[in-house]
Amino acid sequence: MNIHNRGTLIKFWKKHADSKKPLELWYNDVASKSWRKPNDVIGDFATADIVTNDRVVFNIKGNKYRLVASINYQKSWLFIKFIGPHAEYNKIDVATIEVY
Repeated sequence: MNIHNRGTLIKFWKKHADSKKPLELWYNDVASKSWRKPNDVIGDFATADIVTNDRVVFNIKGNKYRLVASINYQKSWLFIKFIGPHAEYNKIDVATIEVY
């Protein structure tokens, strides 16, 4: 997958240092994938939640943080829409958030 807006991750781990290693691992793992449908994501990340055909929520650092991504399966693009702790995650509409 081609992950767009990696800067969002860097900005986040500068504020939350404990998230750096888990986010780097997530990034490298996802970058090596070639998902073609939502079930492919679940096959690799059993704890991920499919919200819509193109929206997925990933649990980061044992579910301390949540990452919302939009995936274009045909083009192998993943766009990070949100990363944050549960308190912030609970305030957003996962299906519609565009930029956090």
